[in-house]
Amino acid sequence: MSTDTHDVEWRTIDELARVSGVTVRNIRAYQARGLLPPPEVKARTGYYGPGHEARLELIKDLQGEGVKLDTIKKLLDTTGGSTEQVVHFIRRIRQLFAAEDRQIVSVAELAERFEETDLSHLRRAQKMGLLREITEDQYEEISPRLMDSAHELFGLGIPLGRSLDVVEQLRRHADGIAKIYVDLFLGEVWQPFDASGRPAEQWPRVYEVIEQLRRISGDAMLAVLELAVSERLDTTFGRDIARNVRTSTPPPSD
Repeated sequence: MSTDTHDVEWRTIDELARVSGVTVRNIRAYQARGLLPPPEVKARTGYYGPGHEARLELIKDLQGEGVKLDTIKKLLDTTGGSTEQVVHFIRRIRQLFAAEDRQIVSVAELAERFEETDLSHLRRAQKMGLLREITEDQYEEISPRLMDSAHELFGLGIPLGRSLDVVEQLRRHADGIAKIYVDLFLGEVWQPFDASGRPAEQWPRVYEVIEQLRRISGDAMLAVLELAVSERLDTTFGRDIARNVRTSTPPPSD
């Protein structure tokens, strides 16, 4: 059903369920949890607009990637997600920071690649978010680059379990670094933009800042890592050399 309001298509909950592929029951559940705004009520009937449909599509996409509903709600709450523009904004951010093409691999391929048949490692990779089970014999690589890194470490003679330890530790540290940049963006860019009423002419600038932050954060992390490794090597090897000198120094003669 259509209303006269700005030629926008409005739908009943049954119509929305049909076009979105989300059941009426789930639509009502999303509303109850604050994930979906309430409908426009006319003559005691609720009508849903394009913003509702876009929000449902986003929820479906995020759930398909394994994001929990509580996390989706926090994401939407953070951006004040009440318009199609904000839904587009969230999609744009995720595309920028999740640009890898995922790959489908079989259990046999993984076993051959890592010369490993221990299923506990497979389950651990799932728990770490590196793999997502599709069928009993097939998995989706969430980050092929991280899987390649684990494989390269394995190729250096480092056991798979230890390689996964390294990836897990890197991920744990990366979560803290990600929070720093997200807080920076929210505090210095998004909140002032939001407080000003999100002027339409400023959206391109917001997207530009996001893309620049992505580049700057990558460059800064590489520089910090190289500096930290250099200093750590100097300290570690300096200490070991000093220890070796002390242990190898002959006792003074009488």
